[in-house]
Amino acid sequence: MLAKRLNNRLEVLSIVILLVFVSLISRLGYLQVVQGKYYGQKADGNRIRLVPTMAPRGIFFDRNGIALVSNLPGFTVSLLPVSGEIPDEVIVKLADILKINVEEVKSKLKQNSGKFEPVRIKANIGPDIVTKIEERRSELPGVVIEIQPIRSYVNNELGAHLFGYVSEINDAQLEKSKADGYKTGDIVGKFGLEEVYDRELRGVDGGDQVEVDVTGRPVNVLGKKDTLPGKNLVLTIDYRLQKAAEVAIDEQLQYLQTKTEFRNAKAAAAIAMNPKTGEILAMVSRPTFNPNLFAGGISNKDWKAINDNPNHPMDNKAISGEYPPGSTFKIVTGTAALELGKVTAEEKILDTGKHWIIDKGNAEGEALGWINFKQALSKSDNVYFYEMGNRLGIDNLEKYARMFGLGAVTGINLPGESDGLVANKRYKEKNYGEDWYLSETFDAAIGQGFQLATPLQIAVMLSEIANGGHRYRPYLVSKIAGANGEVVKTFAPEEVGQISISPSTLTLVRESLRDVALEGGTGAETFRDFPVSIAGKTGTAENSHGSDHGWFIAYGPYEDPRIVVVVIVEQGGFGAGSAAPIAKKILEAAFNINQAPVEATKKYKPNTAL
Repeated sequence: MLAKRLNNRLEVLSIVILLVFVSLISRLGYLQVVQGKYYGQKADGNRIRLVPTMAPRGIFFDRNGIALVSNLPGFTVSLLPVSGEIPDEVIVKLADILKINVEEVKSKLKQNSGKFEPVRIKANIGPDIVTKIEERRSELPGVVIEIQPIRSYVNNELGAHLFGYVSEINDAQLEKSKADGYKTGDIVGKFGLEEVYDRELRGVDGGDQVEVDVTGRPVNVLGKKDTLPGKNLVLTIDYRLQKAAEVAIDEQLQYLQTKTEFRNAKAAAAIAMNPKTGEILAMVSRPTFNPNLFAGGISNKDWKAINDNPNHPMDNKAISGEYPPGSTFKIVTGTAALELGKVTAEEKILDTGKHWIIDKGNAEGEALGWINFKQALSKSDNVYFYEMGNRLGIDNLEKYARMFGLGAVTGINLPGESDGLVANKRYKEKNYGEDWYLSETFDAAIGQGFQLATPLQIAVMLSEIANGGHRYRPYLVSKIAGANGEVVKTFAPEEVGQISISPSTLTLVRESLRDVALEGGTGAETFRDFPVSIAGKTGTAENSHGSDHGWFIAYGPYEDPRIVVVVIVEQGGFGAGSAAPIAKKILEAAFNINQAPVEATKKYKPNTAL
């Protein structure tokens, strides 16, 4: 009886086991036969990749719609992990082809470890590199060549300090910007407007969902997400004026270097600005660099040439260069003296060639005799303005200098602006632990000694005289627009201060500056018979390291100013001979005087090795 029950149980158990096996075999057959294709694709999932496509950056247009910065199609080499990590032998071979360090490639892969997407190794490679990779394709599994937009600075060096440049994001930037969607291999703005407006210019990347073979080469596109181009910038810059300014500076520096005493005149800056709005029409700094060199990764040779240049090509001297303002500062001194009643328009002061209290005199010992305010400013007489400094004192000079905006950044939308220095007692006491002396007030009154200003600060100062006392924030971008032309944001003139001076003082200062360009003035030789009425001021800044720096500043037309021009030439000597000729060519371009048509795409060779 017991044996029979055991046999029944074994039979039931056998049936259950048999049913389980039948079920498993049926399921296996179903999966292999019916769902085999589906799960085969799932199993091949490690060969399905999202290949991102970089969005083209926004375009820079000048105020008249001329494209100054755009994009070109280019080849980028990436590594796409297909089945595990990229083998070392592949990395070594690729680094050899690209002529880069093996550790650099490994570092990029490490930053992107765990992500099944291409890691960009080098952008903007040439056809020769593409050919080498394709010839050795079987040896380079995981190496992918992508077509990506490459930044193109249409006129090479033109506007380099304004536009800046782009290059691959570095570790510090990546760490700071990861939360905003930045990733390894991204191309970002590193300088100038490219840096300031990077987020607007970047756009939104797209990509393809692709099936790749064992070498990482795409064999089938499964899906696609279109890129969204970055927003465009419409600048306040006038291409024609920018080019005229750059050519004028290059030609003048080359000319000066032929003179023994000015052979070190290898740096300069110029600004053209609308005094009624603060719009920058042109801005130049020399020496310069070609931002296209950075787009695909700058070579050691090119970087060394830039980095070793003692005149610092990467510095935008128009906003960061700090120079003694020289006789251009006499505008401030004269305004203060008139406003505080320290002198009248009619009073004459005897210039015997040197001041009667302290033995300081005019350049080359010149003596002008009895002169009034208008004569003193138009002829840039030092003795007269030494006496104004004597009557005013350093505290009043400081007060009026700051009222004009000196000693503080202008607030232009560019990185790297310097704030200059307004001479004052506190600064000397803090930094040197010494008392202030009258001789230092004399120096400050003519823009020497402790006084320092950037060319942009001087442009703002002169604009306040030209426009009736209003200080506008200088700016470079007038609009941000989408790729379809829709305006996203506009930038309007922004008044940030005023100078409180009487109409009579303003008129006298303006008339004196007008006389600078007339017979007997320090700028007459350059602007004699100029068809547009110009007001200006020459300046010479003492330089303890070589020849003096030359300034020339101007605005015009005198009756209704539409442009302010400021030029400084390092180690160029007197401003009348070094800087004024550059300013004249810029003004000729502004007023279309003796101008040939300018082709927007025509290239010229600037002096980058100054």
